[in-house]
Amino acid sequence: MARIEITVNGDRRVFDGNPDTPLLWVLRDHFGLTGTKFGCGMGICGACTVHDGKAAVRSCQVAASDARGKSYTTIEGLGKRNLHPCQRAWLEEDVAQCGWCQPGMIMAASALLAGKPNPSDAEIDAAMSSLICRCGTYNRMRRAIHRAAALSREAE
Repeated sequence: MARIEITVNGDRRVFDGNPDTPLLWVLRDHFGLTGTKFGCGMGICGACTVHDGKAAVRSCQVAASDARGKSYTTIEGLGKRNLHPCQRAWLEEDVAQCGWCQPGMIMAASALLAGKPNPSDAEIDAAMSSLICRCGTYNRMRRAIHRAAALSREAE
């Protein structure tokens, strides 16, 4: 057992448990933030993607001990006050099909836009190619990312 402090969505939280517990399970089972999804558990599919600072990371691959003192954002915190442009664009482009992977996709897309505010199709494809959507909504995701980029520019 270990006492591990982690900031999640701007709130300081304490996890008292096994330091080897993946961050995914800390978020879901201990903090009740079920928006982050369990997919493959091996860091392959990206359903569990969250932000470590501004970087997209696979929460199933981060041990609680490695999360100590860090700040993470989950899908619940991305649009805490208003929908994030990616969340809004996802709805406007009707991206979700089964929806399971979508929180991870949105987190990856928002990380992409934070670093590349106007990505090309090739840059979007490269950034999103490491995530798996079993429904195959990749074309709608690409349209949504372009829309989110436009929404972000309009908001400036």
